[in-house]
Amino acid sequence: MKKKSTTRRQFIAGSAAAAATTACATSLKARPIVKAGKRADLGPDDTIRMGIIGVGGMGGGHLGSTINQNKNGEDKVHIVALSDVCKPRLDNRLNQARNDQEGVQVDGYRDYKELLARDDIHCVLIASPEHWHAQMAVDAIEAGKDVYVEKPMTLELEDAMWLRDVMAANPDMRLQVGTQYMMYGKYQEAKRVIAEGGIGHPTFSQTGYCRNSKDGEWLYGIDEKVQPGEMLDWEAWCGPVGEAKWDTEVYHRWRRYSKWSTGIIGDLLVHMMTPMMFALDRGWPTRVTSSGGHYLDKEMDNHDQVNLTVEFEKEHTMIVAGSTCNENGLEVLIRGHEADIFLGSNNCVVRPQRIFVDDVDEQTIQCANVSPQEALRLDWLRCVRTREQNQSQVDLACKVMVVVVLATRSAWGGKAWTFDPETMTASPA
Repeated sequence: MKKKSTTRRQFIAGSAAAAATTACATSLKARPIVKAGKRADLGPDDTIRMGIIGVGGMGGGHLGSTINQNKNGEDKVHIVALSDVCKPRLDNRLNQARNDQEGVQVDGYRDYKELLARDDIHCVLIASPEHWHAQMAVDAIEAGKDVYVEKPMTLELEDAMWLRDVMAANPDMRLQVGTQYMMYGKYQEAKRVIAEGGIGHPTFSQTGYCRNSKDGEWLYGIDEKVQPGEMLDWEAWCGPVGEAKWDTEVYHRWRRYSKWSTGIIGDLLVHMMTPMMFALDRGWPTRVTSSGGHYLDKEMDNHDQVNLTVEFEKEHTMIVAGSTCNENGLEVLIRGHEADIFLGSNNCVVRPQRIFVDDVDEQTIQCANVSPQEALRLDWLRCVRTREQNQSQVDLACKVMVVVVLATRSAWGGKAWTFDPETMTASPA
């Protein structure tokens, strides 16, 4: 088993290196930049009609929470359509949606394109595995539906750039990326303080997402009834990645496998890196180094410990720690030449460097408590209704995806990777 695992990891590292020899822009030439279709009419007091694509754990969570937000009067929204390639999962969520939304007709589809073909749906929430995110989001935009797409925004960097170009060509559409920590007020305040010169030049920051488990990470339950055929369209699940041999472990626990997920980096670290990069506003990442290890969870293909160093256009370095085998992470902190910003609590705390105590006042900026995922979804629904801009947008998500993909390649291949913002290409250093 050890020999097989080592061979697989060497293969992945070699594949990543080969992929980088092709520029992102070159790959994009074959990608269609679609034009958004007509949006369904939505008056100021109308109920938003929403669909969900992918109704597993995360999609099911959004389903229940959205229904509750409607019941609580936080927004007028009905979930009218669900789609999933897994029949038992779809049937279960259909029962939930119908029982919990009195008087609302909810239809189910095994093929998400049938859901998108409806002209009475205003928006869709995409909670499929990440290898499907880009294609489903582009198809939804082409169908005239606003999109909430779960994180990470895509699996591949080329897909992220494609989605960015599609949104640039359709500025009237709205796409929210599901990095909910963007709704914490402390990052908004940190951005303001930095922009006003309150800490001098921001030189160095640190963040991370670390947690622990006794048995291993992403060990979701396996439903033995789910097999290719009537119960599951396995070919459709594989989708853009291509044909793959059936493996119940991969289907139920895909985040553990590097072919289907970037693991800690894409699933966990994006939560912390996205609002930090928003607050810093240091431009595109230009150089990423990463190391990864298999220290406890030897059965998992993806790493259970990663450490990243990210350099940016505007002279800043960020270090990021990720773990699924120890819960003590790095203090969330932005260091400036004149002062530091501490973001480990709900508030934004500014403290001067010793030599600048006479120039910079220490301050604690109080921020409201929020439920970030609930707030992010409401922000999206508000923008679906008003056409204002939403909080977690595609341009920032693309910068985050540069870090995610380059860090993944670096961790597997043992080399630093660089990104050129002028040519939008990545290459090994």
